[in-house]
Amino acid sequence: MTKQVTADNFYNAAQDLLGRNINNGRANKTAVIDSKGRYTYAEIDGQARQFANLLNELGIHAEQRIILCLHDTVVFPICFLGAILAGVVPVPVNTRLAEKDYQFILTDSRARMLVLTPDLLINFDPHLKSHLNLDHVFVVGGAPGRHKTLDGAMSKLATRFDAVATKADDICFWLYTSGTTGMPKGAVHLHSHLKDTAELYAIPVLEIGSDDVVYSAAKLFFAYGLGNGLTFPFAVGATTVLLEGPPTPSAVVAILTEYQPTIFYGVPTLFAMLLATDELPKREATNLRLCISAGEALPGDLLERWQTHMGCEILDGLGSTEMLHIFLSNRQGDVRPNCSGLAVPGYELRIVDDYGDEVPVGELGNLHVCGPTSAIMYWNQREKSRDTFQGRWTVTGDKYRIDEEGYFIYGGRTDDMLKVGGIYVSPFEVEGALIAHEAILEAAVVGHPDSDKLVKPKAFVVLKSGYKPTENLVDQLKSFVKVTLAEFKYPRWIEFVDELPKTATGKIQRFKLRAPL
Repeated sequence: MTKQVTADNFYNAAQDLLGRNINNGRANKTAVIDSKGRYTYAEIDGQARQFANLLNELGIHAEQRIILCLHDTVVFPICFLGAILAGVVPVPVNTRLAEKDYQFILTDSRARMLVLTPDLLINFDPHLKSHLNLDHVFVVGGAPGRHKTLDGAMSKLATRFDAVATKADDICFWLYTSGTTGMPKGAVHLHSHLKDTAELYAIPVLEIGSDDVVYSAAKLFFAYGLGNGLTFPFAVGATTVLLEGPPTPSAVVAILTEYQPTIFYGVPTLFAMLLATDELPKREATNLRLCISAGEALPGDLLERWQTHMGCEILDGLGSTEMLHIFLSNRQGDVRPNCSGLAVPGYELRIVDDYGDEVPVGELGNLHVCGPTSAIMYWNQREKSRDTFQGRWTVTGDKYRIDEEGYFIYGGRTDDMLKVGGIYVSPFEVEGALIAHEAILEAAVVGHPDSDKLVKPKAFVVLKSGYKPTENLVDQLKSFVKVTLAEFKYPRWIEFVDELPKTATGKIQRFKLRAPL
């Protein structure tokens, strides 16, 4: 039997999440559903301990890092929780990054081990030998080849493993977030942070319970998806549905109708796509009781159209990789259009000007948050850590105002970063990709609203002498960026201009290019 842990002597987050189900009569309850089957809490507990034994056998020690580049299947929670049981630090990474991003992350993290699926090998293979700290590469579900298979390595290992005696304030896992220059930043989180997000947000705000079935369109490698699809259901013994592929409208509709989730976590872009498809079922064909949106501000029109069609509230909220999950949210029965709601209990919020002084009610300012789930730093990025983690307060990078009733209204970003489908995109990175094309002299990228008032990248470009603006060139430039960067970063619109607006010192004035959002 798994030992119950307490935070006053030692605390291991994985031991807690697994043990509270094994020890409370839910060992045989379905924990995870993916495309290949259903898995109980007992099965995941056993396989997570096999993975911990594998790490131990390979000599990967506590506090060393491993990279998980995995799609949403049962393998993700097995590896993530198994690493934490062993005191090893799992670093889940976005499966949609470009090759250069993966090379940076491997170098930056000094990871001892990489676990990935066969389709992602192409982004890693050319440079694996150059990473001196990387001793082991395991492929999930692939045929034996140059790299070892995870199934083969784990199959004969014991399903018993005593969790390493970590403490609540020990480093538990990292999550990489995009930087303003396009280089990822490793946000370092503690063992206590996982349970805190569940106990502060999921249980009191969502009222999640063991009878719930949840589906998150946001993938597990995101902070938002990690809470939605792993931490929250495991904290209460619910069932989570995992989708290996992309959350296309057809795939999401199939999940909503086949598996009948009660809680659905999405992003505004996806809600808009679902409302635009004829496949979206009526309320009576689903079992939804609640929907959640995060990643970018939810337009009021989308909220109203969804509630009219589905008869189900969407709780719009604000979270971040740095805070791990949502700390500002609407409440059930108190959903306000074009509003992020109120602070989640356990978090403090303030709105300040550029000098750190709190602004009056109704005035736009910089949002800071204080709460127990804040990352302790960005790995190897001292200056950016100091800028973001300021004593008790974490700088969100978002502009907000408070209305007369105390509710928080979104007002944009304090920097030039864009959020596209809930994922940060650096305009500098896209501009750099465009300028690499032989026809481009200069480029500036800003956020631009689409027909659903959701932000996407738009590029303004100045051509070199001898090149003319054509629709064919537009298509060429979009394809060119897609080859260089992750596909979701490409500019949806390209406008040719004679010159870019600049300051006297030559800095591009992006605000002059932005359309009202």
